[in-house]
Amino acid sequence: MTRASSPRDADAVAQAVASGAAQLAVELSRAQTEQFGRFAALLLKWNAVHNLTAIDRPEDVVPLHLLDSLAIVPQADAFAGVRPLRVLDVGAGGGLPGIPLAIARPQWRFWLIDKVRKKVAFLQQVRAELRLANVEVVHGRVETWQPAERFDVIVARAFASLSELVARTRHLQAPGGVWFAMKGAVPESEIAALPADVRVQRTVKLRVPLLDGQRHLIILETR
Repeated sequence: MTRASSPRDADAVAQAVASGAAQLAVELSRAQTEQFGRFAALLLKWNAVHNLTAIDRPEDVVPLHLLDSLAIVPQADAFAGVRPLRVLDVGAGGGLPGIPLAIARPQWRFWLIDKVRKKVAFLQQVRAELRLANVEVVHGRVETWQPAERFDVIVARAFASLSELVARTRHLQAPGGVWFAMKGAVPESEIAALPADVRVQRTVKLRVPLLDGQRHLIILETR
């Protein structure tokens, strides 16, 4: 059974995130690393009841969820330049990568959408407890959602194939926007199945601290 995390666990998470973020060249303040510790504690607490993730130990949450999410920050920074981004996390689930990104980049705005009500309730609780004023949580299906403004970056982690991601979210992409698809191995068959007007701008091999498995970021854009 999943156990609830303790304050000691939260401190250990904060310290591990600080170390891993430094290896990724992502600067975080002490307050931000403490937010990561609190986020991990909430994730494990809710997971004990609502089964948000199969990962149920703090020592696994750090590399497999938190640092894995932070690994794309340098690429997002490069795309952003000096402007604040509007970012949509599709199928946000347990808030990954949206919550870690929102903690790391408080000057950007984030929308996290999921169709599962218990996951949305969790995300709303995280937003409230961590006081993430740059986060909005949406309950609904992304393919039918019609927000007032569109997004610079649409990010997805374990959501769908590349072609499905494009098909479901194309109407949400701002002019000049990109998709950030987080994958394990490079999905060659998914790339081959992309629609003719979408191309791979760049494939980035991610090196996630404390994680041995393959991780890649596939950045897509409209031709």
